[in-house]
Amino acid sequence: MSRAILPLAAMEKLLKKVGAERVSDPAKVTLREELEKISDSICEKAVRFSKHSKRKTIKPEDIRLAVK
Repeated sequence: MSRAILPLAAMEKLLKKVGAERVSDPAKVTLREELEKISDSICEKAVRFSKHSKRKTIKPEDIRLAVK
């Protein structure tokens, strides 16, 4: 099993927010997996930026830079 962090209910809410009427369970799982891959990458970059700045604390600007 994966180390899922994001709840499936949140995936359904995201999809419905943009217009989906119904969402299958496999679609929720797939969205969660893909979002977690993207977030892992962003988090790793943000940590590198904070360490480069000789900080232990991740700041909003680290996240913004990591997303670019």
